[in-house]
Amino acid sequence: MRAAWRRRWLGVVIAWLICGIGWVGVYMIPNQYESGARLFVDADAVLTPLLRGIAADSAPTTQLEILQRTLLSRPNLEKLVSKTGLDLTLNSPSDRERLLTRLAAQIKVTPQTKNLFTIYYRDKSPKLARDVVQTLLTIFIENATGGSRLDMENARHFLERQIQSYEQQLRAAEKRRADFRARYVEILPTDNNPNVPALEGARNQVQALEGRLQDAVTARDALKREVETTPPMLVVESGDILVNGQPAPKTRLQEAQDQLDMLLLKDTDQHPDVIAQRKLIESLKKTPSKMVGVKAAMDVGGKPQGGSVTPKRSVPNQIYDQIKLKLIDANTQVVSLQRQKDDAVRTLERLEKMQHEQPGLIAEYENMDRDYSVLQQNYEQLLSRLQSANIAQAADTQADKVKLQVIDPPEIPRLPVAPNRMLLVTGVLLGGLATGVGMTILFGQLDQSFSTVDDLRALGLPVLGGISVLGMVPLRQRLMAAGRFGAAVAVLVCIYGGILVHILRSAALI
Repeated sequence: MRAAWRRRWLGVVIAWLICGIGWVGVYMIPNQYESGARLFVDADAVLTPLLRGIAADSAPTTQLEILQRTLLSRPNLEKLVSKTGLDLTLNSPSDRERLLTRLAAQIKVTPQTKNLFTIYYRDKSPKLARDVVQTLLTIFIENATGGSRLDMENARHFLERQIQSYEQQLRAAEKRRADFRARYVEILPTDNNPNVPALEGARNQVQALEGRLQDAVTARDALKREVETTPPMLVVESGDILVNGQPAPKTRLQEAQDQLDMLLLKDTDQHPDVIAQRKLIESLKKTPSKMVGVKAAMDVGGKPQGGSVTPKRSVPNQIYDQIKLKLIDANTQVVSLQRQKDDAVRTLERLEKMQHEQPGLIAEYENMDRDYSVLQQNYEQLLSRLQSANIAQAADTQADKVKLQVIDPPEIPRLPVAPNRMLLVTGVLLGGLATGVGMTILFGQLDQSFSTVDDLRALGLPVLGGISVLGMVPLRQRLMAAGRFGAAVAVLVCIYGGILVHILRSAALI
């Protein structure tokens, strides 16, 4: 019995020691104060779409995401240490490295939405916690407003330098191209057909002139045959037949001849209408002539009444004269085309000779022209991008495409956020009691003594008898021992309650 009570008291002592040491340690932990701020970033939803396609897209949303991720970079942390005065407490480079590592681990940048994020920092000094968060906000705003403008300015200067370089290269390429073209102007492609070399153009011209010359010769030969078949003179009657003092109606042959004359004024001899009209005239010549309309009135003696028949005579054929003029024009055109063909053939032979003597001229000119085209295209693109950069820079500097608004500014915290002393004190008490009970049970398991005769018999050994303890412990002593044990536990719990009250009062006073 006494051994059991000793084990219980030992457990209480252990619980007291653990609770005492733990509570002292809890009070030695310094308070941690947390300061935070919320920042809202608004990328202008009106100006940005308007400038899309005509200005360089600075992608404000992407830039802000990069700024959020790089806010805790080493250069920014160096600025933070310098502006908050934390570098005054450093004694060595190793201390500086540890400070930068601790700041990077303890500063929390948490995005809540796409445009809203928070910054938190804990420190045992509430003022320092506020100063760190405020300095980070300042650094972020400076980077957001000045970084893009600096990048745009650097890009604009770079584009201006590249444009100047390309202008010099273009001038030099233009001079080389003009000199080369002036030296070999006859063999190089012309401006009217830049994709067709001069030699190929000369060949095409010779072929075209040959075709035109053949067509002109064919037309001339046709006119010659027409002249041979057309009579230069026509036999006509010297006067018209009169009936009752009036001109007699025309015969069908005369009307057909008049119609043929009208057709030849506007068509050639090979026209189908002209050929059909000639056949009609030939058929009418083979049949007796008749008067068109009513018959000519004849007297009883077989003589016409009131008139007489006039004699025939020869007149120049106007159709023949017209065909003769066309033949003269055709001969002139054939001579002109023959002369143009001869000139084109001589030019072609000269170009073929030049190309045979210098076969790489066309390839060299094409390479030179391709280099010039590439330079000109790059130059125009650089000009366009410079204009876009100027518009984007004006939008950034004058229109504030990105607006930063601090919704919750950082403040000096009044209440510590850590440690949670109530939780720690309760944990220490429970841990101490659990340890005391556990140690009591452990000591009981390690005790090798036998409290009863039955415990000895359980070993399988013969037991002759047992000697009882002289004088049993009075009930009063057992109650007193139990009371002292309970009082020790109660005092421990009361101390725990006092500590909780002190913690609550301290928080209320703050």
